[in-house]
Amino acid sequence: MSLVEMRQITKVYPNGVVANDRVTLEVQAGEVHGLVGENGAGKTTLMKVLYGLEQPTAGNIHLRGKPVVIRSPHVAIRLGIGMVHQNFMLVPEFTVAENIVLGYEPSRRGWVNRARAVEIARELSQEYGLAVDPLAPVDAVPVGMRQRVEILKTLYRGADILILDEPTAVLTPQEATDLFRAVRALVDRGKTVIFITHKLREILAVADRVTVMRDGRVMGSLPVSEATEEALAQMMVGRKVVLAVERGPARPGRPVLQVRDLTCITDTGHQVLRRVSFEVRAGEIFGIAGVEGNGQTELVEILTGLRPAAAGQVLLDGAPVHNRTPRAIRQLGVSHVPEDRLRNGVAQDASIADNLIVDRYFQPPYTRRMLLDPVAVRRTADELLGAFDIRAPDALAPAGALSGGNLQKVVLARELSRRPRLLVAAQPTRGIDVGATEFVHRLLVQQRDAGTAVLLVSADLTEVMALSDRLAVMHNGEIVAVFDDLRRLTEEEVGLYMLGLRRAPAPQPEGTSPARERQR
Repeated sequence: MSLVEMRQITKVYPNGVVANDRVTLEVQAGEVHGLVGENGAGKTTLMKVLYGLEQPTAGNIHLRGKPVVIRSPHVAIRLGIGMVHQNFMLVPEFTVAENIVLGYEPSRRGWVNRARAVEIARELSQEYGLAVDPLAPVDAVPVGMRQRVEILKTLYRGADILILDEPTAVLTPQEATDLFRAVRALVDRGKTVIFITHKLREILAVADRVTVMRDGRVMGSLPVSEATEEALAQMMVGRKVVLAVERGPARPGRPVLQVRDLTCITDTGHQVLRRVSFEVRAGEIFGIAGVEGNGQTELVEILTGLRPAAAGQVLLDGAPVHNRTPRAIRQLGVSHVPEDRLRNGVAQDASIADNLIVDRYFQPPYTRRMLLDPVAVRRTADELLGAFDIRAPDALAPAGALSGGNLQKVVLARELSRRPRLLVAAQPTRGIDVGATEFVHRLLVQQRDAGTAVLLVSADLTEVMALSDRLAVMHNGEIVAVFDDLRRLTEEEVGLYMLGLRRAPAPQPEGTSPARERQR
């Protein structure tokens, strides 16, 4: 008898979108069950149904052999089901202990017993091997500890079934390894874990069984011992996928982008960039790795004209461009793939065609005698739809109707069709499926081989190491190391720099190059 049985679950939203289509999932007691699929495959929706955040249109759930109706997370918690969401749901100003007991606080004479809360946090931490500092404010602890706090919250509420939604999305390799160890320890203590991810290597490392979803349906379920990355990827996408990044050696040329002692101070007075220096050469991919929130976003915004610099210089082919407008920087040959395509990359209500020419509509052949030429716009849009394999019903359809992968292709088509001197790509594969990721990687390598200087900023360490010719690591607003040779570099070693446990300061030649660490 399975611990969890979800039978013929269907979820149809009011707009007609079918997120789950007659999905059946069985989870055994005491196992780590991996749930994988492309973004939009329906795996998170399915787990929201199990946790009571969504109600199924059809189907039923059996728990420990008995039918149950889970109308809310409160019901799920009473049934022993807990969920750790991809976006942490913690109160930053509260301590670790206060977050763990929040909503179920121990009391004494009508008041919250904070001393007992600290004891509870310590006891749970020791019992499950999830090290935390009960007295530390959550906003002052590392991301990995915040995740442990979320897990301890569910355990404190009596969860026997833990749903972890993309739990390694913001973790370093060391933190991910610690999480895998903790997950196995939970199973050893009788817990059951459902592990949602799109990272196939993680499933092979931590899970006992894996279920693959595609387009809202289950494509298959099998023991991890019988699975391979290639087979799972093919089940997810429906075709063979090249997982390894195929690229030859770089042929770097002149420095195109030079960043010198760049400093950024926010409106609240917080210094988020501290004398950042590096250079990107024509014909290379220069990667920046780091845990999110260490200054990468602000760096990209300064380089693309979206934020002013407090001090320092940004040079494009030797000419200063810092603190110029985004249009002025784009006119100089800089393209930008933003980390948040929905907020900064596209206008969802506008047509695909308009999004493809939004940066050039005022130039011929799109504008003649102050009037927009719809024929020229449509011609360019149709050409780019074909060249970049954008799956859309029509170029005049709203961009917001596209899938995440096709929406990202619209951004890439617009930015790369400009033939830039410098391409700034921030989180270019975030939220897109395995097949679209393969396509994006190929485009980035093609740009490099065509002589473009490519600056790649990615929180996905595997991605940034696979694509980069040289690699910098950011921590706390600083470049703490630059690696010129990645051949013997490991993710675990880079992770130490990402955590701030190592740094490689070195003299800056002629004030233009960053601290470097050359591989032995």
